[in-house]
Amino acid sequence: MPSYLPFDPNPRRPSSLPPPKSIDSQFHVLGPVEKYPIRAGAAYQMPTATWDAAVRMHKALGIERGVIVQTTTYGADHSVVLDGLAAMGPNYRGCANALVFAEAGDAYLAKLHDSGVRGARFSFRQELGAVLSDKEFARAIDRIRELGWYAKVQPEKDGIVSSAAKYEMLDVPVLIDHMARPDPGRGKDDPNLRKMLELLAKGNFWVMLSLGEKTSKAGPPWDDVIPIARTYIEAAPDRCVWASDWPHPVSVVQPPNDADLLELLYRYVPDATALENILVKNPARLFGFAS
Repeated sequence: MPSYLPFDPNPRRPSSLPPPKSIDSQFHVLGPVEKYPIRAGAAYQMPTATWDAAVRMHKALGIERGVIVQTTTYGADHSVVLDGLAAMGPNYRGCANALVFAEAGDAYLAKLHDSGVRGARFSFRQELGAVLSDKEFARAIDRIRELGWYAKVQPEKDGIVSSAAKYEMLDVPVLIDHMARPDPGRGKDDPNLRKMLELLAKGNFWVMLSLGEKTSKAGPPWDDVIPIARTYIEAAPDRCVWASDWPHPVSVVQPPNDADLLELLYRYVPDATALENILVKNPARLFGFAS
């Protein structure tokens, strides 16, 4: 199994603090492996990144709320998310891994919901070993609808075009991660960007302004991803959210300081109102926080 690099353990204060009640829409909790063993067939194992380390990062950045997203590392066993939610308190929500719909029953789903889980993340990347069959996917969406959750899509490495047909007609809220992973070099002609804009026009699709540092072809300070984010903000200002993606899974180069990523968001937005929408109002509505 490949080795990947850990997060920066010394998050700095950003150049300016985000608005009160800001929300990190995706971070992960991983390990320690002695307590939370990885599932058989997991595609990767990350260095330990505990819930208390996540809280330290959030406090340094001025982030007050967040969403723990279950990784494919643990599959349907959500112990690490449940324990994290219990420890971190009511300012945090959870997002399940969609394998739970294939491997667990209604009682477990009810437990997740009661603990603060409000969505489920789907992957169509075969190498991660966490792809539902078409029948399982349809059944999962039925349960999401019944629970009042949102669906979350992890894009392929080359974007969403190859998988969009599976979910573009859904009638539940759908959050597309990582800006749909367009190629900045192709500008507005990129097919993933065009597909994301098409989805945003439907009204129930959302986009997560994350992974700019890995989407960039130019490298720090990642100027080439700014036009992409601004295009989405202009198209759907009330359905854009931001995430750190801490601890930056499967990083083969050293992840940046998380304050750098928050400051990248500051460069995306046109004004303070847009910043508050992306960090506070929009995610509060999607994830069920008090606004």
